[in-house]
Amino acid sequence: MVRGIGFIVFVVVLAVVPLFPPFYLTIASYIGLYSMVAIGLVLLTGITGLLSFGQAAFMGLGAYTTAMLTLNLHWSPWLTLFVSLGLTLAAAMLLGGITLRMAGHYLPLTTMMWGIGLYYLFGSVPSLGGYTGLSDIPPLNFFGHEMRSGRGCYYLIWIVCLVSVWVTSNLLDSREGRAIRALKSGLPMVEAFGVNAFRLKIMVFVYSALLACLAGWLYAHMQRFINPAPFGIGPGIEFLFMIVLGGASNVWGALVGASVFTVLKTFLQGFLPRVLGRAGDFEIIVFGILMIGCLQWLPSGIWAFIERLLPPRKNPAIPNSSNLAVQAQPAHGELLLKVENIRKEFGGLVAVNNVSCEIYAGEIVGLIGPNGAGKTTMFNLISGELSRTAGNISLASKKISGLTPHQIARLGLSRTFQHVKLIATMTVIENVMLGAYLRTHDGFFAAGARLNRVTDAQVRAEAAKQLRRVGLEENMFALAGSLPLGKQRIVEVARALSADPILLLLDEPAAGLRYLEKQELAKLLNTLRNQGLTVLVVEHDMDFLMNLADRMVVMDFGKKLAEGLPREIRMNQKVLEAYLGEA
Repeated sequence: MVRGIGFIVFVVVLAVVPLFPPFYLTIASYIGLYSMVAIGLVLLTGITGLLSFGQAAFMGLGAYTTAMLTLNLHWSPWLTLFVSLGLTLAAAMLLGGITLRMAGHYLPLTTMMWGIGLYYLFGSVPSLGGYTGLSDIPPLNFFGHEMRSGRGCYYLIWIVCLVSVWVTSNLLDSREGRAIRALKSGLPMVEAFGVNAFRLKIMVFVYSALLACLAGWLYAHMQRFINPAPFGIGPGIEFLFMIVLGGASNVWGALVGASVFTVLKTFLQGFLPRVLGRAGDFEIIVFGILMIGCLQWLPSGIWAFIERLLPPRKNPAIPNSSNLAVQAQPAHGELLLKVENIRKEFGGLVAVNNVSCEIYAGEIVGLIGPNGAGKTTMFNLISGELSRTAGNISLASKKISGLTPHQIARLGLSRTFQHVKLIATMTVIENVMLGAYLRTHDGFFAAGARLNRVTDAQVRAEAAKQLRRVGLEENMFALAGSLPLGKQRIVEVARALSADPILLLLDEPAAGLRYLEKQELAKLLNTLRNQGLTVLVVEHDMDFLMNLADRMVVMDFGKKLAEGLPREIRMNQKVLEAYLGEA
């Protein structure tokens, strides 16, 4: 209720701004334009974790494209919008395709060079107006009415801005949005559930660039004059400051940051010269100090502080049942996983040395061995997180060695992790919903336009079903990061089950669990086996595993030391000497 009232007040304020002097209308228009760029940057940098200094350059690309086409070719501004978006799409695809496969500093440096390069291109080419710029850009024409006054452009800017907020918020609360929010936590986790991380990064990068381009197109027809100054590396850094100030992980933080920054900058540009003289740009020094202060005392931004004052959001309703398709499990006893002479070398170290084993449908197989035996490496070779040096792995008669983790996940393999990989800022049920990524196919457009309500409700019902299955129904709407380690591991199991796998890989699932929790986990795994699910477990708790597994594989120094029934492994002399210890 309070949130709804707050939004209504916000819209009313926007509606009455044109009643004030033109100066305030212009400031509010700039806030709307900057908010659009900041929204894309929140998605790209704050949520996905991809640092970009080039949003102002994308804004300039939109502004200069429409200016050149309307001035030189006399095109309609509405037609130039599509050309501007098309050029921006191509540029973003090219930049993203080159840099997003590489981790680290490549994207920030590339976008920085992109911004600097475009700035000097706009300023050095005479036909682009040079540093003096281009003037007399035609105004927008809406059903025969030219928007020459600031009021018309103001309303259009804020309508587009609020639509951007709505679309981006819908996107984040969707199948693709949950995957986007998980990207920052690491690629292995999201790819384990069928997410093509590179494709998703490209889409986020392009989306943020298109928002900046749209803002630039509006800017050109609002100002009717452009020069390179607003599109250089300096404004690109300012956009980053906006999201840090407002809140880098929230769409509404973009609006708060853009508002505070724009008002403060306008005030300082008028106040500081009267106090300190006109010899320098002292507001830059002030902004530098404010940036340090924000990082120190408001690391989550102003919006996070506002959010704490608001009542919590209502928990969404959970449908009674899920209609998601369930794949048939392989026939009991059918060969499901075949590992043939798999080998992995890290330089001169042989972590897995020509290991072979087979897993059959409907059984639980334990993989054990002392620390450094190569169990986790073997686990990651099967799931595709590591590439093999030699050998082959097949799942359900399909060769999976050489495939990426998201490709293997599409064939029915799901897993948990040795070190828990949950998104701490998402609720438990949202984390589990991520596991069902491959079971629906809603894309960016459907999510942004909120056309995915039915399928999203089905995924929520499926996630709730899996949480009941593992005994965590009461924690459904708690933040995942607030749970103790033992429960977080169980959440990972529920997330893996929501993918509807034919082979479930569990990496030390009992670590951190109390005795009764281990008993409940063993009961759950027995139930899954009885339902036809095949499970491969890496575990150090021998009491837990010996009473659970149908067969066991023992590794030592990268080699397979033994394989057999639990009672055979318990009595195997080599295993006793290497791992279990003498009786």
